[in-house]
Amino acid sequence: MALTAVLDIDGTLVDTNYHHAIAWFRAFRQVGIVLPIWHIHRHIGVGGDQIVGYVGGERAKEHEDEIVAAHSSHYSVLIEEVEPFPAARELIETLKGRGHQVVLASSASSSELDHYLDQLDARELADDWTSSEDVETSKPAPDLIEAALEKAGRRDAVLVGDTIWDIEAAKKAEVETVALLTGGFAEAELRKAGAVAVFESLEELLEQIDETPLAGG
Repeated sequence: MALTAVLDIDGTLVDTNYHHAIAWFRAFRQVGIVLPIWHIHRHIGVGGDQIVGYVGGERAKEHEDEIVAAHSSHYSVLIEEVEPFPAARELIETLKGRGHQVVLASSASSSELDHYLDQLDARELADDWTSSEDVETSKPAPDLIEAALEKAGRRDAVLVGDTIWDIEAAKKAEVETVALLTGGFAEAELRKAGAVAVFESLEELLEQIDETPLAGG
């Protein structure tokens, strides 16, 4: 049965999570707050409008606008080192070939999203995509998933994501998640959060796609 495949971009299709962790580390340090990078990484996937409080607490929230702006500045340099994961475009092609709609889901800025769309060569392939302009509150709120479903015009969907925050947002939108280890979360964590299937990579997902809700038919 055809459905909508909502594909998270950051950490799922494009290898960005550790670049974002470094950018956030530098942004917090810029205002005198030095945090362990591993702790920041644990919260990558939480949207930029919420991560400052999640990671740095009340002290950081006093400098939220400055930290967010600094992260954007630092990441704008690091994004040049970002590469798509192997088989990212192949996944989109495979899903389209099975009759599914494909919506690329991101709460990134329009400029970052444009960069990823160009890297994936996905503008003529994906049915639609989201950016920060479509989302009032980012993950773990369900807004991003809801925006993707609205663009698809249907609610029978599966999310492909890489963090516990993706899964939490999808559950709130009543959407199942197929998860990948590419974001740096352990399989046990992703399954505990509610993933219906977990794969090491996009290649492994493609090899076993018939064993997932993305099988189609």
